[in-house]
Amino acid sequence: MGEHVNDLVMNADLAEMSSSTVDPVAERLFRKQRLAAALRLFGKFGFDEGVAGHITVRDPIDTETFWVNPMGRSFKLVRVSDLIRVSHEGDVVEGEGLLNGAAFTIHSQIHRARPDVTAAAHAHSIYGKTWSSMGRLLDPLTQDACAFYDDLALLGDYTGVVVSMTEGERLADALGDKKAIMLKNHGHLTVGESVDEALWWYVTLERSCQVQLMAEAAGTPSPIPDEMAKHTAGQVGSTLAGWFSAQPLFDVILAEQPDLLD
Repeated sequence: MGEHVNDLVMNADLAEMSSSTVDPVAERLFRKQRLAAALRLFGKFGFDEGVAGHITVRDPIDTETFWVNPMGRSFKLVRVSDLIRVSHEGDVVEGEGLLNGAAFTIHSQIHRARPDVTAAAHAHSIYGKTWSSMGRLLDPLTQDACAFYDDLALLGDYTGVVVSMTEGERLADALGDKKAIMLKNHGHLTVGESVDEALWWYVTLERSCQVQLMAEAAGTPSPIPDEMAKHTAGQVGSTLAGWFSAQPLFDVILAEQPDLLD
């Protein structure tokens, strides 16, 4: 087991070392392909709710812009060619389609405040919305939930649809340096150094919300003790762990729906 982990870490280090030599045009295409695949995964998992929800990825060439799904296009149908590129001022600088005002307000502020964030994901999925109404952070009830131990923020009041820049800044401030945030009476949002990582944190946080709701409905759950939860977070909550956990999901969606690459 140790040898496999060491191989994984070494391969990640090699990938990081070689990233500076990647053709930026090729990297742009790759990020767009991963974004389209992530949006299809949102559709596959039933995270769609009308026109709500968005995933963004920072453009590697013009880093003051990001790619996002156009408003009104179903997650289940998004293709690479549908994506639009948006400036931090809210202008669509490439592609055709409507820009979701909330997507711009939220994501522009996160991308501005967090240079380490390549991608951010948000939707109105059932269990994240349900748990957000509690106005609480998750407890470390399971190994998977430990990924968010001391790495989950809370925006503790609801002030309507996030369309003002002030609200976007407030959300980004509340997120701080964490990988995810619960938005009271709204849902959850996750970030990562890749689309893959942001997607995985979103999926597993949604499922962790489901688990805690079920556990509390069934009785009085027993959390993992703090020291062990912190230790487990180091094992399952790293950037590498998030990226690697997402690979099977991307493999499946690309095999099932190759038209997303169009």
